[in-house]
Amino acid sequence: MQLTTRLKLVLGRPFRRAGHRTALVAAGLPLHFAVVPLWLWLLGTMAALVRAPAAVAVTPLPVLLTLVVTPLLTVGQRRRYWALVGKDLPRPAVPGPGSNWKSAVRRLTTRALWRQVCYHAVAGPLLAVLDLAVLAVWAAALVAASIYVWIWALPPQWRVTDLGYTTQAAYITAGGLALLFLGPRLTGALVGLETRAAEILLGPSRTEKLARRVVDLAESRAGVLDAADAERRRIERDLHDGAQQRLVSLAVNLGLARATLGDLPEDARKVIDEAHREAKEAIAELNNLVRGLHPAVLEDRGLDAALSGVAARLPIPVGVAVDLPQRPSPTVEAVAYFVVSEALTNVVKHAQATRADVTVERIGETLLVVVADDGAGGADLAAAGGGTGLAGLAKRVASVDGTFFCRSPAGGPTVITVELPCAP
Repeated sequence: MQLTTRLKLVLGRPFRRAGHRTALVAAGLPLHFAVVPLWLWLLGTMAALVRAPAAVAVTPLPVLLTLVVTPLLTVGQRRRYWALVGKDLPRPAVPGPGSNWKSAVRRLTTRALWRQVCYHAVAGPLLAVLDLAVLAVWAAALVAASIYVWIWALPPQWRVTDLGYTTQAAYITAGGLALLFLGPRLTGALVGLETRAAEILLGPSRTEKLARRVVDLAESRAGVLDAADAERRRIERDLHDGAQQRLVSLAVNLGLARATLGDLPEDARKVIDEAHREAKEAIAELNNLVRGLHPAVLEDRGLDAALSGVAARLPIPVGVAVDLPQRPSPTVEAVAYFVVSEALTNVVKHAQATRADVTVERIGETLLVVVADDGAGGADLAAAGGGTGLAGLAKRVASVDGTFFCRSPAGGPTVITVELPCAP
């Protein structure tokens, strides 16, 4: 049973998709030959013009008709591939809307249209010749493999009973069976060639594919960034409304216990004091963590209030100037906040500065962020760690297609300039 099943699989494998592919080849003949009469007309006109230049009027009608029928033939080719082999040919970019004559001029000057003309006028007839050859192979294979059926179907008086003729019929049958097994492979190779030609000439060019891929990747990355920002906000809310409130309640209860239970042993009082202190420190650390994830003031009141809060917590004076006629997107706003916050943290830790200034303004569709300090300088982006410090800021800015530049000569000052694109 297994041997029989294997023989069926081996013998039937070449014919599984041969029917649809052969139908695709046959359906392509009228579409491939559709433009041939127009170009024969044009060639005949040109030949007559060469023989008698004065007696023949040159007409652009064949070319105009070719341009008219090209979109229709392209639609037919797309439907042929989709209906018979389930292949969806990608569509090239089309010109934008406009007035009738402007739109027509744009369409006539697009490379996509002339690639389609090249397919229907040049590649199509060549493929049609190959289609005819493959169909002829199938016809010869079917006729030769069934030669005994044809002999049997003849009237008795026309049948040939000569032994030599019977031997020739056996050879013809063997050749027909060989062609039957060769036919699917030839058809598959031809369908692959036609599909490749259609994808190149009827679909988008490589430049258009790359441009479309860039757009898709940009949209995908924007979705990921938005999802990550939303997740940070959710974590911030959960921490603020859950763990932080529990710690506050714990610290309050410990404080009440320390204040009201005056007859506790000294050891127990020390334990309560230590727990109360640890709870307050945990609340402070959690506040810093929540603020680092996504500060609520940024979402509620925007960059000006959020950056002013950051500056107020630093041990050095920081001037903050924010000029935003309208708020940028939440993702860009969050990137700007974290860049300024991390940059000011680095100023306090490493710059030995006595003052820092932050400027945020929107110029056209660009959000300009500048952080400057009067410290010792010498900050090096190339020498920074891969995920922290200046390198981390540069990667965060690059995640939204922004630019990051740091100028920090030895002796100072250090100026960090960030440009973030804003959606219109």
